[in-house]
Formats: sequence, structure tokens, C-alpha cells
Amino acid sequence: MTTLYSARWVLPVSSKAIADGAIAIEGTVIVGVGSYAELTHRYPEAERKSFGEAAILPGFINAHSHLELTAMRGFLDRVEGDFFSWLSRLTVARLERMTADDLRVSATWGACEALKAGVTYVADASDSAGESMNALRDTGLRGTVYQESFGPDPKLAKEKFAKLSEKIAKLRSRQTSLVGVGVSPHAPYTVSAPQLEMISDFALAEQLPLMMHAAESVAERMLLAEGRGSFAQGFASRGIEWSVPAVSSIKYLARHGVLRTRPLLAHCINVDAGDLDIIAETQTSIAHCPKSNAKLGHGRAPFAEFVRRNLPVGLGSDSVASNNTCDLLEEARFALLSARGGSEQLINLEANDALYSVTVGGARAVGLAGQIGDLREGCQADFAVVSLAGTHQLPSYDPVSALIFSSSGRDVVMTVVAGRELYRDGTLPDVDEERLRARMNEIRIELAA
Repeated sequence: MTTLYSARWVLPVSSKAIADGAIAIEGTVIVGVGSYAELTHRYPEAERKSFGEAAILPGFINAHSHLELTAMRGFLDRVEGDFFSWLSRLTVARLERMTADDLRVSATWGACEALKAGVTYVADASDSAGESMNALRDTGLRGTVYQESFGPDPKLAKEKFAKLSEKIAKLRSRQTSLVGVGVSPHAPYTVSAPQLEMISDFALAEQLPLMMHAAESVAERMLLAEGRGSFAQGFASRGIEWSVPAVSSIKYLARHGVLRTRPLLAHCINVDAGDLDIIAETQTSIAHCPKSNAKLGHGRAPFAEFVRRNLPVGLGSDSVASNNTCDLLEEARFALLSARGGSEQLINLEANDALYSVTVGGARAVGLAGQIGDLREGCQADFAVVSLAGTHQLPSYDPVSALIFSSSGRDVVMTVVAGRELYRDGTLPDVDEERLRARMNEIRIELAA
């Protein structure tokens, strides 16, 4: 059975916008992209669904999320101190006050938010990867769940790695055609060098994708370059031995084999030209999280330079504990405007660059180029329909500009993953939202206690 979805605009992203366009879907795959007249002639018996003044475009790729932390939206907004204090408060609350079911509910609520905002794929970093996998499977969202690993003490590297490999063995048996598994050594300041090397070798041997946080904060830079700052003080207080490498985060990861895995690195704020050369040479990808970076006071990653160098860069929401929303259209607008605001020379970044990064570029970053993030024959039928009829959007002279500069996730009217309509007109038919809403309020009360 063929279904035609049509609208005022179809935006394949990899090719020119199509006025009065349509896409044809059979099963889980896109079988046609073109004008409505062309596709109705080609598929005369197809079921037809028209959306009028709207745009059909690839589903958004969230290149870095933490769905299990959705219950902490706003929870840490008034934490005093530095990034170390913020992370400590988050870690304690998550470990001491959230049960396994809390984490599953939290991740599922985050997946619902993503679907309602047109997100069809998430690269999700999770300490309880099993619960995040449950959330994706419960909602139908596509994604890769990266099992996090922690352990800054090199004396415990073998023990920590053994626990990670055990978890991965269990998770791999639960993979589906939509939900895959990866590994995530959390960050240079939470995982020892020996453990980084073990995980990198493991990822290569087992053909597992690897994601980690890198070059995110001043505290991280000070630890690696000078051996001082809040992370260094934390090591000293716990009796953890630390030999200062006196290099950047990117050079440190290259030294310990992480970049051999062609990883997905979240943030990459504190990077220089030499770091970017290494990223390009090693075919490393970047998840740019501009709103989280700004809210936590980390600074601004050189997004314009990522684009200029044609690096595989996608956009990520990070957790809503550090962002408050999982809205990739809003993220794209913020990425573009903050880059333009940095220098008059960056004005050449356009709305098309932002849309590319949240679709095709995101697919490149997560290693799924040609499969998702694009509207082409043979690609997976992952797409979103965004209304362009709002008072905040009209008049519209260009659909891409209207999307990036005037629209948000609230304008999404349909989200489709692998040919399944998971969200339409405000409802998620396969999800019991009322039960989840009640449970989220229970979790909020427990966290606030």
C-alpha cells in the first residue's frame, strides 16, 4: 500500500525545495519525492493525506541527549557554584532519588517530547541504558543508546570496564531495527586514561559506535592543560593520582586511542585550529549543543568553522536539565543566531546551514547518512510535517527561513518514524500520556523533597 503525503512545500534538504510537493511511502521506505501532480500520476491508487500550508521535511536528528534526565527539567536552575557543583548535584539526585522505573518514565516522557517536536532519532547517552532503550521501544522513536561508563581512578579501570562489557552484552540482545547500542566513556575528567583505551579497543573490536563529552568546560581545559581547577581538586580530595598531560581535550583523546573509533564528540567548545585539523583527519563527528553550552556558561563552540570545514556536525539538545526543552528547531535557530552574533564575518551562515545540521548533517554525525535525515527514494520514511500557517509565521517568503527563524517544535503537526505515524495533531496514540504525566509529578515531588 502506497501513501502520499503532500503539502505546500516539501524540503528534501539534500536537494531543492519543491513547491506543492509530495512524498510517497511504502512500508518503512520513501519510494517517491516530487511534485504532487507527478506523484499522483505515478501512484494513482495511493491513499492521499494533504497538510496544506505546511512543510514536509526529514525528521530531526538529536545528536546528543540524556532522556533519562527529563525529570530534572528546571531542577538544577538555581544551583550555586561552578560546573563541578552542578554535576555533583545532578549525580547525587539521580543515584539516590530515582528508581529504575523513575528513569524509564523520565526517558519515555523525554521521547514523547521529542516526537511532538518532530525528532525522529536520538543519540542518547545514558547511565541506565536499559531504561532508555525501553523508552525508545515504548514510543517507537529511532535511536542509538550509548551506555555510559565512569571511573576516574586508573586503579579501578579493569573493574569498571568489566562492568561496562557486561552491560553491553545484555543490551545488544535487545537491539531492534530502530534501536541500537553504543558505548560512552563519559568525559576526560570522569574516565581514566587506561579505561579510555580499553573502551576504545572494545568499541573497535565489537563494532560499536562511541560517543563522549569533550572540550566542554573551562574546568576540563584547566585539568588537562594545567592540572588545576575544580576537577583537579576533586581528584586530590579522593586520592586519585593524576599526571597532567598538558594538552587539549582533543589531543588527549587522540593520544589514548579514542579518535580511532571515529567517535561522536559532544560540545567541542574549547577547540583550536589544530584540534579541528585532528577532528577532520580522524573523521570524528561533533554534536553541537549551543543552548546547553550557553545556559551552563561554558562558552560558544565555533559552529561557523565546523560548517566551513564541512565537518560532520549535528545539533543536540543535551539533557533538559541543562536546556529545558528538546526542540531542535529552536536549537537550530539559537545555533545560527549565536554564531552570527560572534563576528560580522559569520553573517554568511544561513538558515539552510542550520536546517542541514539538524537533518542531513545530523545523520552524517551519527553515522547514518543516506538512511535518515533526508527525503530521497530509498531512505527510511522518517519525516516531520510542520505547519507554516501560524500568525507568527506569515507572511512567508521562503520556507526554510520561516522554519528556522519563525517556527518551533510546537508547530509540528505530524511525526513519522519508519512509516508509522507516531504523533499527529497533538496526540501520541500509542502512549498513555496521562499515566506518564502523573508519574512525572510523583518523581518531581520526590526530587524536590
